[in-house]
Amino acid sequence: MPDASVFRFDPVELPPACRQLREEVRDFLQAELTPDRVGSGFDPEFSRKLGAKGWLGMTWPKPYGQARTQFERYVLIEEMLAAGAPVGAHWTAERQSGPNILRFGTPEQKDFFLPRIVRGELYFCIGMSEPDSGSDLASARTRAAKVEGGYVVNGTKLWTSNAHRSHFIMLFCKTGKAEDDRHAGATQLMVDLRTPGIKVNPVINLAGDHHFNEVVFTDVFVPESRRLGQEGNGWRQVVSELGFERSGPERFLSSFRLLTELVRALGPEPPPAAAREVGRLVAQLAALRRMSLSVQGMLQAGAAPDVAAAVVKDVGTQFEQDIPEMARQLVETEPTLAGSVFERVLAHTILYHRSFSIRGGTREILRGIIARGLGLR
Repeated sequence: MPDASVFRFDPVELPPACRQLREEVRDFLQAELTPDRVGSGFDPEFSRKLGAKGWLGMTWPKPYGQARTQFERYVLIEEMLAAGAPVGAHWTAERQSGPNILRFGTPEQKDFFLPRIVRGELYFCIGMSEPDSGSDLASARTRAAKVEGGYVVNGTKLWTSNAHRSHFIMLFCKTGKAEDDRHAGATQLMVDLRTPGIKVNPVINLAGDHHFNEVVFTDVFVPESRRLGQEGNGWRQVVSELGFERSGPERFLSSFRLLTELVRALGPEPPPAAAREVGRLVAQLAALRRMSLSVQGMLQAGAAPDVAAAVVKDVGTQFEQDIPEMARQLVETEPTLAGSVFERVLAHTILYHRSFSIRGGTREILRGIIARGLGLR
């Protein structure tokens, strides 16, 4: 029988400290951001300001962080995303690279990386996806051959967000020989992107922006001190990392700004059909938020909710992609990057929303994870 317990999302109440923090974050954002801002971005100065406020790595134990709760970080992220804050610089390092270093890193690695991350000064990108492999991470062909003092890396990573502006890449590669177990023999290396032999090629997206990259490694030497965790433990580590990537509010708030602008565009007395559709979207948002908060509760308790996180990501992505389609049906206007705030937000979301189902794993991969969690494969 399928194990339906993976779909259990126990309700979670945010602690009182979250209310005060939410107001503090809103005041900060009101002072820092212009009301007509469209889309988030990569802003090192903004990241440093968050670091100075103590809002990066806030859940990490002292002396690296402030040992605050996952719920407080959740509130911070909610407000940042809802406001379209430029969080791109520190995002990956703070969300998943840092926590993985905390869990698997050596004392020397923690002392080097973590203080720089919490100050908003050191940025990571993720070296997972490869050409011709889609989201099948186990099929990675990038290899790190063991040599005296470290490894020599050869291979290619693709769709690597912000590799051209990051300092390090968290590289998932194969260090063991080919085995029947496709998940065996994988290792994570923290590679300085200034190392000789690394070439970062831009991948320009539909909006004309340079966000993605192809990263080519040719005989790149990585010292053994930059290996994260044990050799061969890469699959376990990367699955743990993806739990942070797939469960947060970013998995259903990417189109939130468009939803708020849609409500404004429809006005205080929208047609009944429009009110019904907006009500449906808001109800979905409420359900997704409860599910995501429940996963945060699991993370706070020290669990590894991989399957639950995959569910949130899969359902949340569909919700994010439904919003621009519904907005186009409910408001008779043409999306343009040079029009009203609604038209600009609509255009920006339309240009990006198809990519939402790729980030953090495609639907097919996620549903495979869910099926495995249910005992169906």
